[in-house]
Amino acid sequence: MMKKAAFAGLLVTAVLTGCATNPITGRSQLMLVSEGEVMNASEQAYVSQIAEQRKLGKLESNARILSRVRGIADRVIAQAVKIRPETARWNWQVNVIDEPEVNAYAMAGGKIAVYTGLLNQINPTDDELAQVLGHEIAHALAGHSREKMSIAMGTDLAIAAYGATQAASDNTQQALAAAALLAVRLPNSRLMESEADRIGIEIAAKAGYDPNAAVSLWTKMSRKQNGGVPQFLSTHPSDSARINALSDLVPRMMPYYRAARHQ
Repeated sequence: MMKKAAFAGLLVTAVLTGCATNPITGRSQLMLVSEGEVMNASEQAYVSQIAEQRKLGKLESNARILSRVRGIADRVIAQAVKIRPETARWNWQVNVIDEPEVNAYAMAGGKIAVYTGLLNQINPTDDELAQVLGHEIAHALAGHSREKMSIAMGTDLAIAAYGATQAASDNTQQALAAAALLAVRLPNSRLMESEADRIGIEIAAKAGYDPNAAVSLWTKMSRKQNGGVPQFLSTHPSDSARINALSDLVPRMMPYYRAARHQ
């Protein structure tokens, strides 16, 4: 109990001094842990998860599927690196998990996973899949995993999780890895989603993928979700609000797309 209280006290102090300015968006973010710590924790969590999926026989090994997903990801990553050159040093990894969930994610440090449920149920074109990957990579570029970990670590839930981890081990890195997994599972805020949409459509366009695919992708997603939920009931943009915002961005992205196609 005393250990939890001491940790909570440290968190309160950290919150007061843990704000940082995002290098891409200029937005102020709560950052209680360093990027290096988050990247190390995310890699530990990712390696563990991939190993578990491999053990369960759920790690996709189909060469055609992997080549498609990784080929598109490589092109988008190349543009992401131009926005944040230091990410060229990241150990980027892309894997496909054979699960029916319609999902994909990118953890800090470029640890990416795409679920076969998204490929099979949404059936995205290459341009649409590039929008998915661009969106998820944008979360990594904008430090959203780090921000969510910081928010999670500032809650009673995270303190309890930390205490449980401490009971099993005094290894702080394990606690951070647990927080990294928690950050992946926590929903992104509406603001984070909008930022990822804006950055993602740009890096996909610069990689030579049609920005109009962002609109068609979310139209498919909306149909899959039976029209989505009202925006005021969700931390995410509603499907219609997201589609409208992306539609407004398309004309601004088309010059990037045309330039990439003529290279």
